[in-house]
Amino acid sequence: MIVPHNSTGQPWRRPMPARDPNEVHRQASFLELFFDLCFVIAVAQAASSLHHALAEEHFAAGILSYLTVFFAIWWAWMNFTWFASSYDNDDVPYRVAAMVQIVGALILAAGVPRAFEIHQFDVVFLGYAVMRVGLVALWLRAAMGDTARRITALRYAGGISAAMIGWAVMLFSGEWPLWGWWLMAAVEMTVPIWAERGGNTPWHPHHIAERYGLFTIIVLGESVLATTLAVQSALGDQGASPALLRIIGGGLLIVFSLWWLYFAKPAQRFLTSNRLAFLWGYGHYFIFASVAAVGAGLAVNVDHVTGHSALSNTAAGAAVTVPVAVYLFVLWMLHIRPHRTGLASALLFLATVAVILVATFSPWPIPIAGLATAALVAISVALSAHLQR
Repeated sequence: MIVPHNSTGQPWRRPMPARDPNEVHRQASFLELFFDLCFVIAVAQAASSLHHALAEEHFAAGILSYLTVFFAIWWAWMNFTWFASSYDNDDVPYRVAAMVQIVGALILAAGVPRAFEIHQFDVVFLGYAVMRVGLVALWLRAAMGDTARRITALRYAGGISAAMIGWAVMLFSGEWPLWGWWLMAAVEMTVPIWAERGGNTPWHPHHIAERYGLFTIIVLGESVLATTLAVQSALGDQGASPALLRIIGGGLLIVFSLWWLYFAKPAQRFLTSNRLAFLWGYGHYFIFASVAAVGAGLAVNVDHVTGHSALSNTAAGAAVTVPVAVYLFVLWMLHIRPHRTGLASALLFLATVAVILVATFSPWPIPIAGLATAALVAISVALSAHLQR
């Protein structure tokens, strides 16, 4: 039986105090894992839409739509993740508010294809509105329970509500200009920065690092699933060809290497301030988006070698090599460089990025990218072992 944290006979009457940022053995809850699982449905929808857009040679529109839709998914996930790190007391009202946000996430996921294909964000907006009802309620409850940070909690509640009004104005005006969309995205990202100036929320470094790591694993899993489904379809049509086997082998090396490199260094060691946390947390947009895009790109390459897409070999290869290169570069900037790993590590990562990008123009871009990332893992492990002697 799971006993809610801080539970009593009438948990709904308890205030919501802040959690201890130095709490030992702080781990992600079962509710948070369930929350992530529901969000990955939206990620899968976005990646699938990107796959079809690229396979049909709608490069600019497909990539732009993917980046905007993925921002909506990532930002909604991140808002709850950081709140939960500071105030998760796991009582009845908290669980209900979290489940309201899960309902909103499922509505958002249902609206992803519509937003992606025809730029209609009405269903996505509805999902956001439902999620924000649950999140604002939690921030208002935190304002009542954590008097020391009441201003911060009220700023979050007010800023989130004001941003939703801005989205509503855009929706009901009948137009979604791209500049307006990114303007509102900038407003959304400004809310936490402004709110935290009223007093830092007590987020837990180890818990935040674990939450981001778990979501990275889930998104990697979605990439594996997308590739598996594409390969399954190809095998049913034509059987295993050498070209298909090269994609499978190279794709597995890439996915395994991306996982290995992400968890090579513990992020909680350098999450020591809001400034660093904002940079690290916001930068993960590119990590999550590129990981999901890798799965879409591998599926595109399966379509290419089985004759279901008229893409050139270079364009198909770029669908994988570009997101892998983005992932490695951002990972080094956010996750590796803060550990002061030295010039050798920096040159190794940058050289690998260059090799992968050049591989785009080769006959076998996926196997070369897979071997390059695997070599990066092997050399990084050897360097780490040498430095520990």
